[in-house]
Amino acid sequence: MSYAQEVGERLRRVRSERGFSLQDVERLSEGRWKAAVIGSYERGDRNISATRLLELAEFYEVPASEVLPGDGSARRSEDSGAIILDLEQLESAGDPYQGVRRYCESIQLQRGDYNRRVLSIRGEDLRALAVIADTSPDALVEELRRAGIIAPD
Repeated sequence: MSYAQEVGERLRRVRSERGFSLQDVERLSEGRWKAAVIGSYERGDRNISATRLLELAEFYEVPASEVLPGDGSARRSEDSGAIILDLEQLESAGDPYQGVRRYCESIQLQRGDYNRRVLSIRGEDLRALAVIADTSPDALVEELRRAGIIAPD
């Protein structure tokens, strides 16, 4: 099962737990969330951006962690504190990491952290980044490590 499909299953579960049909979501959101689009996210036919995923979690009034598949790596990351990204390496890595870079910039804005050298990524942020990269948190960490983007301990 792809990561997009796992996210889709979580979205469907949360929507169902809220007692909403796809049409209810469209009606209650006053058309902001189209039933056909939500359905395609839920089936894993269409990738959802991290921003839209977080907005949808907010619409459903659930924490973002409820719509992101949980796995051991994300929990371990939360338990152990975080992973540290080398932002200079991330910048020099180029286009393949453009989505990761943009998400990191949004974290910096939220935190008011502008040192531009390193950034601590928490478990929930790691899961969101994995959604952006359409992979699992474990696979993303390994890819970032190979690219030299995870700062050495």
